[in-house]
Amino acid sequence: MEYRSLSRLIYLAAGLFVALWFIHEVLQVILLFFFAIVFTIVLNAPVTWLERKNVRRTIGSLIVFFSVLLVLALLVWMVVPKIITQVELLVNNLPNYLDNLNHRISKWLGEYGTNQKQSQTVNNAITLPPISAIINSVGQYSIQLFKNVLLTIFFFCLVIYMLINPRPLLEIYLSFFPAAKKDKAAKAFSYASVMTIGWMWSNIVAGAIRAIVVWFFLYFMEIPGVWVWAGVTFLAELIPRIGFYIMAVPPILIAFSISPLTALWVAIFYIVLDEIIGDFIIPRIRSRTMRIHPVFILIMIVAMSAAFGVMGAFIATPFTAFIKAYYETFYKRELKEERHDENIERMLYRK
Repeated sequence: MEYRSLSRLIYLAAGLFVALWFIHEVLQVILLFFFAIVFTIVLNAPVTWLERKNVRRTIGSLIVFFSVLLVLALLVWMVVPKIITQVELLVNNLPNYLDNLNHRISKWLGEYGTNQKQSQTVNNAITLPPISAIINSVGQYSIQLFKNVLLTIFFFCLVIYMLINPRPLLEIYLSFFPAAKKDKAAKAFSYASVMTIGWMWSNIVAGAIRAIVVWFFLYFMEIPGVWVWAGVTFLAELIPRIGFYIMAVPPILIAFSISPLTALWVAIFYIVLDEIIGDFIIPRIRSRTMRIHPVFILIMIVAMSAAFGVMGAFIATPFTAFIKAYYETFYKRELKEERHDENIERMLYRK
């Protein structure tokens, strides 16, 4: 009897180990699948609108899907050549930028009484990697690029299949819930869809506004690579809070290599822009859809980034929307508003 119990325990541990290993190996695919669901939910909004206009879902899905691809292709055709040109200029001028930055840091340290040895240490700290290391990494980047291309194709195939015929997938989703919970499951998914669509459109609007303002300001300040930084700004909007550092730090460093005063103005500009967009425009856009406290979003971004890297930070906000929708639908208890407010006042003011 004890032998059988021990055997079952060993088999259970082995099965659990294999399951965890398999999940770890396909984790990137799982994250990509979740983002494909999010993207499909966003595209489903115009598809259902076309369905109400008596357009068949298959035709409407193809119209929406290829319209999005066409818009992306036009953006790539108009923007990417300029971005590539400016990236080449940045790469060619990078040694000069680093030399200027090293010189200013060394001069700054010397002005504050730091000896020449410390200045020389800092001067040697910021250097380009050796050519051999760059050449050795080309093969790795090529393989990674090929994998990313395959994952991109896989992603768009998932989206188009789910968009054209979502009903079987929704039936599978509802089959995981008992009959008494199916209505709540449908309500939670619908609520999460509304928040997800609001998240995407608010990012597009806010990202476009930021990118345009950044382009004009950096062009006026004569910062190299304005198209690059505008494009980074637009994409960084999809990663709240952390995206600010992604879009602001590189141009500030480039500006510092030109002039400390220029870097100061660029830093002030990014801070003011982030406050205006983050505190006034974004809350107004999202207030009717997501209604998620920034603290919860920030915690999820940090946690998902630590666990899954850039992809985790990218999907953290829609994932938070799903958690909020299912929590409020399944577990949140109805409380009397008066008593609820009274408890909040007691906690806030220590009564």
